[in-house]
Order: sequence, then structure tokens, then C-alpha cells
Amino acid sequence: MKVLVIGSGGREHAIARQFASSPSVSAVFVAPGNDGMKQDVTCVPIGVLEFARLADFARDNQIDLTFVGPEQPLTEGIVDYFMARGLSIFGPTQEAAQLEGSKSFAKELLKRYGIPTASYGTFTDADQAKNFIREQGAPIVIKADGLAAGKGVVVAMTLEEALEAVDDMIGNQKFGDSSSRIVIEEFLEGEEFSFMSFVHAGKIYPMPIAQDHKRAFDGDEGPNTGGMGAYSPVPHISSDVIEEAFDKVVIATVKAMAQEEKPFAGILYAGLMLTKEGPKVIEFNARFGDPETQVVLPRMDSDFGEFMSALMAEEEYELKWNEQAMLGVVVASDGYPGELQKGAVLPDLSAMSTDKTAVFHAGTKMEGDTFIGNGGRVLLIASKADTLKTAQKEVYNTLSKHEWNGFFYRTDIGWRAAH
Repeated sequence: MKVLVIGSGGREHAIARQFASSPSVSAVFVAPGNDGMKQDVTCVPIGVLEFARLADFARDNQIDLTFVGPEQPLTEGIVDYFMARGLSIFGPTQEAAQLEGSKSFAKELLKRYGIPTASYGTFTDADQAKNFIREQGAPIVIKADGLAAGKGVVVAMTLEEALEAVDDMIGNQKFGDSSSRIVIEEFLEGEEFSFMSFVHAGKIYPMPIAQDHKRAFDGDEGPNTGGMGAYSPVPHISSDVIEEAFDKVVIATVKAMAQEEKPFAGILYAGLMLTKEGPKVIEFNARFGDPETQVVLPRMDSDFGEFMSALMAEEEYELKWNEQAMLGVVVASDGYPGELQKGAVLPDLSAMSTDKTAVFHAGTKMEGDTFIGNGGRVLLIASKADTLKTAQKEVYNTLSKHEWNGFFYRTDIGWRAAH
């Protein structure tokens, strides 16, 4: 089969590479992709929001399946567009993508169907939001209602921080229209984990869980980012907890969306917190997580193309995963997630791709015969091994052999698990 992957980040590199390694797949195209993917797949210079050009490409090149990576084309209706043209595409419709595109939509759905989540309030008025915060006290969580590239969440440990976040979002429109409405939630304590599932026509195939590190610096310090590293499996989250999360959150949400006549298809990403009362939903994404994809997908033993064909055709399929652990560390440009320092030269990356270690390109660009940093999160370096401890050692061993001037990475990814 021929596959088109839409997107240009590390997540899309992992998706494309997984398809490329499948015996059932003859060609993989990525639109627009990035320079670092070109060694694995064919990149096509079409933007993720150029629906007509993407659909024409899929038709003209007899693409059997289009797989959407990022959230923006989903929330803007790419799936509806392709389906209207009779093209096979995997992802939620624009209505179903509201699970990610609108925090208030997701919270209201959870509340309506009794799916466990933090208590919350939704506001468009700054003064009302601030009164609510003063009543609740800190710590408290403030979220932009719409998409903000993984940066629209402030976990405020003090009242002052929380009030400032309201001014930033509603007052200064820090995230444009996305933050004209905000959701304020109780602060949940516990272990956070990412639970992703393939969903199509009511059928759900759960993936192994992962844990992501959101804070920029070691010791979970610094601002929230899109994620600085991840690992899978998560040994300190029991199979009983995963089962409970699958029943009470994943299955319940898919059923709820069907009842709302907005049936969900695509990747349902549940960001969960294991609290004293059990797992609760922090957020939903309507697509693969980044960087979780890079450590979960390579653990698939089944032929990805064959599985996706069966899923789309509504045929039964036994999806197999291997027992090995995978741990990945994000290399980011200095200044991320704030004012970026772009253009720094990366070390020789060819030496880093080995049997044990994989390099996923996110914000890289080729200049001459050298890669330079061209974004916030630039690379993810991941290792697979029998244990997380060994995988962690392999990754950091690889990273330590190179100079990273103009870049930084956390040195403690996996600290909760790899003792």
C-alpha cells in the first residue's frame, strides 16, 4: 500500500518510519515533512492546511491511506474534506476533534457522562475568573480553551501566578482566540501518564502507556513545554490501573461521543493523572502525542500498514507489541519554550543512528551537508533495551559523546521509573 503522512515533526517522523518498516507498505510520503526525514521517506512540499493540494496529491498518486499527525488540520476539518472526496483518511472529523480543539467541550462531555476528571469552571471574563481562583486557592491549573501548541497550560503554584495567567490569556490574548475563553481546574496530584488508542467504527485498540516529562528542566523545574522526553512502558502504573482507565475513560469516552452523534475515529490520546481516587482525565488529544509516539510506536511488532488496513476495513486484527522498553530525550534549541535561538549547528547525527538508538527529526534543517536547529524541539534521541535503566543509559551515553552548543536537553528523563 501507499501511505501519505501529514505533518513535519518528530511524531510524524516516527509514524512515517513505522509505515516504511512495514512489509505491506510500498511507499511513504510525508507532507511537508522535514529535511531529516528524507533519508527514510519522500517529502512533499505541501502545507498541512492546504487541503485541496493534499487531496489532489492523494488522488493523483493513488494513496491508499492518509494518516494525519498534527491537531490543527484535524480541528479545521481535513478528515471531512478528504471523506467528501471519497479518499481514505485516518483521524477524527472536525466535530469529533473538538475533544482536543475545545477544552470546555471536553470538560462538559466528561461531566455529562460521569467520566472522572478534575472539577473546573469556564470563563471569558477576567474578573469572574480571578474571583473563582481566589475562592479555590492555589495550586490551580489555568488552560486556554483552544489549541496553543501544547503551551496553553499554566500550573500555578501561587495565587499570584494564577492571576497573572488570567491576565496573560484573557487580557493580553497570549494565544489569540484560543485563550479568549479559559478553563480553570483543580490541581490534581499523582502520577501522570499518557494512554493512546487506535479508534475506528467503535473498535478500540489500546497502545502501551507512556510517561512524558512536560517541564523544561531537570527535576521537573521550569515552564511547561510540549514535552522534553518520554518512555514506555511505565512500570509503576499497574495493569489494574490501566484496565480501569481503559474502561472508565477510553471506552466511556468513545461511547459518549457516539451518543452525542459525533463518533470518534483516529487516535484518542488520554492524558491521565493517577490520583488517590483512581485515574482522572487531565486532557484529551485527538492525535498521537509528541514525544510519546516516538517511544510507543517502535514497540509495535505487527505490520503497521497491515493493521491500519484491517482497522479501516473494520476487520478483526491481533495487534502485537514487544516487551522491550524505550526511552527518548528531546534536544531543544536554547530559549525553548520562550524566545528561540535558531540556526545553531547540530553535531554529526549519522553516528547516532544505530541498532539500539533512533534519531527522530522535528525542527531540523539541512544547510550544505550539516543539520541546523530550525525550531523549538529539534530532535528526539531514543533507545530500546530490555529495561528502562539500560535504555536510559544508552541514550545519555549517545548524547554525552557530542557537543550541543546552542541546544539543551534534560539529563533525568525516566527518573521516576529507571532506579
